[in-house]
Amino acid sequence: MSLNSLDHCSIRTVKLQETRDFYVDILGMVDGERPDFPFPGNWLYVDDVAVVHLVGVDPEDPSGLMEYLGGEISAEALDGSGAFDHIAFRAKAPARLRERLEDKGYPYRERKVPNMDLFQIFVEDPNGIMIELNYWGEDQEQAAA
Repeated sequence: MSLNSLDHCSIRTVKLQETRDFYVDILGMVDGERPDFPFPGNWLYVDDVAVVHLVGVDPEDPSGLMEYLGGEISAEALDGSGAFDHIAFRAKAPARLRERLEDKGYPYRERKVPNMDLFQIFVEDPNGIMIELNYWGEDQEQAAA
């Protein structure tokens, strides 16, 4: 077996709308088509590929989720990313992202990777999952503000 690429990541959350808004309004993903699962959620797209699957957890009625996916549903267990350190995306226009983050009050940090033509922005989503945005070469336009 040889792997080709990472297909998507899935995030379980009790903060479904807030999480959806972060990925759509801040990172610029598109909320698109999703199968009719027996639990709430969103599929978020980049260039016609659903790269983030949001799985809504309703602590009052987790029956559809438990039946279909199983696993942990307690709100306490759904904070942060545990051993999974971060999700990284290639990106363009860091100045626009910085503006959105500041406008919405999201704290973030930046760094320039030594010996590489790479600028990065790190921000946590509403669930405490670290998101890394990578700006390579010419995609760094106005990176240092």
